[in-house]
Amino acid sequence: MLTALLDVLAPQVCLGCGLAHMGRVCDRCLAGWVGSVGSRMPVPVPAGLPLCWSAGDYSGSLREAVLAYKERGQTGLAAPLGEVLAYTAVTALDALGGPRGGVVVVPVPSARRAVRGRGHDPVGRLGALAASMMRAAGVRAALVPALAQARRVADQAGLSATERAANLRSSLRVTGRLRGAPGASAVLVDDIVTTGATLAEAARALRSAGAEVVAAVTIAATRRRS
Repeated sequence: MLTALLDVLAPQVCLGCGLAHMGRVCDRCLAGWVGSVGSRMPVPVPAGLPLCWSAGDYSGSLREAVLAYKERGQTGLAAPLGEVLAYTAVTALDALGGPRGGVVVVPVPSARRAVRGRGHDPVGRLGALAASMMRAAGVRAALVPALAQARRVADQAGLSATERAANLRSSLRVTGRLRGAPGASAVLVDDIVTTGATLAEAARALRSAGAEVVAAVTIAATRRRS
């Protein structure tokens, strides 16, 4: 709470260029973050992974912004990062020809202990902002937090792609919130994609409930080979 208050009251500089700015990211740097939106798939590609789109590589000021928002409680970055996520999603849907009807935006859920430790649900909040911004851009998008943890998983840090896939297998379940959107076209959203194991597991769970997963959208992508 104190960090959020300081975000509002303290003199701020743009996280990208370092110049004084009323918000955490100036328009020029924000435009730079989305300047290389495209499909980025991890190598190797895990089975069942939908086409992944991201704004850019997980590096530089984009990486710093994700870390500051997610791990350091700088919640003032939610709005610009939500805008990045929304722009990436709209670009992906346009490139894919757009699904019939609307889409449901489904955030990848964080473990309850992680939410407690951070004091907020970073991906859930970004998903809500992105869905709202997508509607403002003319896309029929609804936030549906349809996934939940089915069991505890080990810390993913340091695991190979194969180990991550085994660690996450059958770790997510679909909640009743998806029942109001049978046969929905779903867009999965997360902050970053590394091996793609988490997004592949999320897609598996949604497909098991009859949803069509049209794309996975993240803010950034980590290039990783293992």
